[in-house]
Amino acid sequence: MKIGRLLLGLFLPPLGVFLTVGVGPTLLINILLTLLGWLPGSIHAVWVIAKHEELNQQGRSY
Repeated sequence: MKIGRLLLGLFLPPLGVFLTVGVGPTLLINILLTLLGWLPGSIHAVWVIAKHEELNQQGRSY
């Protein structure tokens, strides 16, 4: 599932973030970054997805 979300984060950044953290400020930030350009939105999405997985492995929430 993580690889699928990472691919979505690369190609459809807001969708990858939505599937990872749901609706919230992180999603809104990603939408704004994606509107500014695909690259900033993709970088943010991959970072959010990777950080969320790291925190889940440590037992903490995002």
